[in-house]
Amino acid sequence: MTNGETSPQPVDKPSAPEPSGVDLARVALRAAKEQAKARGAAAAQKKQARRGGGLRSGARADGRDPMALGAAINRLITERGWETPAAVGGVMGRWPQIVGEDLAKHCVPLKYDEEPEERVLTVQCDSTVWATQLRLLAPRLVARLNEDLGHGTVRMIKVLGPGGPRRGYGPLRAPGSTGPGDTYG
Repeated sequence: MTNGETSPQPVDKPSAPEPSGVDLARVALRAAKEQAKARGAAAAQKKQARRGGGLRSGARADGRDPMALGAAINRLITERGWETPAAVGGVMGRWPQIVGEDLAKHCVPLKYDEEPEERVLTVQCDSTVWATQLRLLAPRLVARLNEDLGHGTVRMIKVLGPGGPRRGYGPLRAPGSTGPGDTYG
């Protein structure tokens, strides 16, 4: 090269250390085990095909064996991610044991909003006195529910008072009317 240029020098790349004897033996053993497993599976498939094929249950337990109903339901709940709704449903069934008999006679859980931002248990009481009592007990009840269900399952209890009577427009109405606004247009 001219003008003082130098030719590029090869850059030494850091090479990975060559596997030692023990590492080579481990790799060879792993490969041999995988090959043996594949040969065994192929032989089992051939043997099963000679017997008439199809899946059959053997003497050992496998995934095709029957299971108890409770175990099947628990597996389904876990696979679908229904743990929290199922636990809250259990709370609604055990409401008298959780809040006490007196409070349970007058306050009933209606629904649970399981949105991560919300997590609100809505409870309706049959009188304003019991609604006030439940509002005062709400922080302790939330702590008790979270202890039973898991931390953060219930963030707030929304207490509803008694519902008033159905609002009507009186017993005398014109046939076919839809309410007070039907005469104005």
